[in-house]
Amino acid sequence: MAMRSVVSSSGVRRLMDGSGRSSVSGLRYFTDGKGRVLSEEERAKETVYIQKMERERMEKAKLKAEREKADKQKAEEEAHKS
Repeated sequence: MAMRSVVSSSGVRRLMDGSGRSSVSGLRYFTDGKGRVLSEEERAKETVYIQKMERERMEKAKLKAEREKADKQKAEEEAHKS
């Protein structure tokens, strides 16, 4: 019984710090949430979709960081001109 709680608490800790992300997505691939097991083709489609969404999210974050950096530089230049 004690071993079970140690394993589950370490799994939760991994999920909270983000390092367990691949294991979580791996668990999601096995069923569609209704108890039906997904086929290889369905899992492949889901993987492609997830990768696309992660790529888009990273691109948005990169663009946002670039805009913030440009705005900060512009504000600093205006402050030095005054």
